[in-house]
Formats: sequence, structure tokens, C-alpha cells
Amino acid sequence: MTTLTTSHSSAGTIGPELLAKVAEADLDPSLRLALNAVTRSGIDESALDRDKVIATPTVVSNRLDNWAATSQKKSGRCWLFSSLNLLRATARKNLGVKDFEFSQNYAMFWDKFERANFFLNDIIATASEPLDSRLVQFLLREVEGDGGQWDMAVSVYQKHGVVPKQAMPETQPSSNTHRMDTQLQTLLRRRALDLRELATSGAGEEELSAAREGVLADVWRILVISLGNPPSSFEFGWRDDDGGYHTDGTLTPLEFYERHVGIDLSGYVCLVDDPRREHPKGRALTVEHLGNVAGGRDIRYVNAPIEIMKKLAAETIENGDPVWFGADVSPQSERDSGLLVGDLYDYSGLFGVDLSTSKEQRVISGESAMNHAMLFTGVDIADGAPRRWRVENSWGDAPGDKGFFTMDDAWFSDYVFEVVVRIDALPDELRSAVTEEPLALPAWDPMGTLA
Repeated sequence: MTTLTTSHSSAGTIGPELLAKVAEADLDPSLRLALNAVTRSGIDESALDRDKVIATPTVVSNRLDNWAATSQKKSGRCWLFSSLNLLRATARKNLGVKDFEFSQNYAMFWDKFERANFFLNDIIATASEPLDSRLVQFLLREVEGDGGQWDMAVSVYQKHGVVPKQAMPETQPSSNTHRMDTQLQTLLRRRALDLRELATSGAGEEELSAAREGVLADVWRILVISLGNPPSSFEFGWRDDDGGYHTDGTLTPLEFYERHVGIDLSGYVCLVDDPRREHPKGRALTVEHLGNVAGGRDIRYVNAPIEIMKKLAAETIENGDPVWFGADVSPQSERDSGLLVGDLYDYSGLFGVDLSTSKEQRVISGESAMNHAMLFTGVDIADGAPRRWRVENSWGDAPGDKGFFTMDDAWFSDYVFEVVVRIDALPDELRSAVTEEPLALPAWDPMGTLA
């Protein structure tokens, strides 16, 4: 029997001298105070800056919302909820009602089905790549998640329209997607291996297409059982808030969009704050293999200075329209009170260790990326500049101000990565980026993280 041994250099080991040195911190009285606080109350409660909480009132000078917050429940559909919340602001006016919701379940059904097809096309296109290549492994790992980007939502609405919530209500799997997602992932990963083998064995386009369509039939079956059948048409009638009765008869989802929303989504662009110095401001960016609808809208970002993003977002709200945005929602946020405040928690002071990082450092080290999409529904302007933002979240009405959060301007700078604005509102220095050939970032780039 052969015994395998692994030899390691003694350099970098932890010895008695190092242990004695680091243990000297026990002599610091502030350590004992922090230990007592943290072990009893936890890190966040001990680090919370009470002055920051008091200094962040929820009132803003410009507020659009007078409706109830929605709830994505146990799902990763924030990008669909927030984009549909943007559309419903217009639909509410057109319908003359305060309370209205689109079916998030309907939007997710078509995203899941289209995304499965997008994935299978990618698997066929990359069949010549080694199975253990970074790209193929990335595609297999990220398949059929819940998250998405603005342009992906636009692709769904432009192709499949929207329906009111009563036309396709929530189901248990739509509100708690984990088990449905794992079944879809198992199916798609297994069939991906079959498709790769078929492609590398010399199968023609017709045979590969037939195999792909067979997989999609199974995806459709899982989705229908989990989410219900998406309506191709439905009857719609409603009473407005003055009691007037209206009826449209029978509409298709695209007809419903045109009649009651009517927003030309091709007139919007997603601005991003990519803080990496190698990506200049004013440049168009895209992410390879990112999307959901084959033949749909391409992913396009315009890398813009954060101050321009703030200015355009504030002006949009002042003009009466909410703003979709994406952010890293985890740091410096307090869910119960609904606060998103820069340096809300003084972790450096609590531990006596410098934990400060720049936005660029967080992105390039993998610490931070967009992971949640929400909607700006208000802004507080002081001396001509925004200082606080009102945020519609999709976590129900329990946190914050009945589901609405308050963000200060410092948090916007540090953790907001994307805002969507009208193209005709862009300053001249950003206009050319809307049509220029974008810089293509690899599939695993932080700018491709899904909300």
C-alpha cells in the first residue's frame, strides 16, 4: 500500500509567538466592552448608529406612492415585481383605481419557459467547449434561477404582454420557488449533457432542434403543474374608484398592455455605475450569455457617473414617474425600520479594526454586486440636490413604512448600481452609448449579477 503525504512549508504557520502577540488585544478595555455588547445583543444591534437612525426621517418632498407594497414572498422575483410596479403606476392612472396589481406569476411563467430555451441554445452553441470549461460550468451552475435584469423584463413584456393578477393568481410554487426551480434545474442539466453529446456526435441542426423542443415540452409540463396555464386571452372588467363600471370584453395579454399601460419600453435604457477604472464612464457595456428571450432585447448598460444617475432619477420622480433601480441591498441596511443608510452600522468602531472599503474594491474582490431590484417612488430635494429617497420594496407591508424604505444619498452612492431612465433624458455625453457597439464582459462578470 502506498502512503501519500503532502509537504507544506513551515513559512506562514501559526506559532506561540504569533498567538501571544494577537492575544495582547485582550488587555484593551474597549474589547471587553464590545465583547459584552456583542455576545448579549449581536453584532448589528451593537454596531447600529442611533444618530443615523434619528437623522433619517421618512418624509420626502416629492412622493408618488399612495398604494400598497407588494410581496414576492419566498422567491427571487424582485426584478419582475419592481418592473411591474413601475408599469402599474401608469395602469392605475389609466384605470382610475388606487389598488391594482399585475400577475407576477404570469411574468415568471414566461421568463422561466423562455429562459430554458435560452439556456438550451447556449448549451448547443458551446458543445465544442470542454465540459469543465469556466463558461460551460457557469452556464450549468446558473441555470433557471429566479433573478433577472431590466432588459430581460422588457423582453418578456414586449413578447408576452401582461395580465391583471386575477387572470393568473399566485400559486404555492410561485410564492415559494425553490422546489420548482430545483426540478427544472435537474431536468435542464441532465438534458444539457444529452444535447452536448448529440451535438458533438455530428447531429444536424434539425435533429438538435427536435431534441431541444422535446426538453421544452417537459419544461412546459413542470411549469403548468406548478404555476397554472398562462392565459392567451381573458375577460376584463373593473370599477374605478368613483364607482364607474368599465369592460373591455376579451383581451390578449399584449392588447391589455397596449390599452392600459402603453409605455414604449424601447425608449428606456439602464445606466450602471461600474466603478472599475478599466471601464470608462460613457461607455456601453453588455454581458455575454446574459438574457432570457432568444431574439429578444439585448442586454445593454451605459456606464454613467453616479451623480448623473442621481440627477436623472430625481428629475424623473419630480416629473411624476417612478424609477426602477438595482442595488446591493445587504450592507448597511436595517430591514425592520426600512432604512438604507450609509455607515448605519459602525463595524470598524465596534471591532477596532479598519473594515472600510471603496465601491471599486468591493466589486473587484467579489464582496458587492447588484442583488436586488426596487422602485424609487419619492425623493427629498434640499438646496437643489437629492438627500433622501423613498423606495418601494417587494417584501410585503411589514418592514419599514408599510413596506416602503428610506435611503439616504450616501447609501445611493455606495450600493446602487443601476437606474433605468428614458433615453431622451440623457445628457449629450451619454447619448452615443445607446447605439454604439458595447464592450462585452464575460458571463461571470459582476455586472451580470441578477437581482
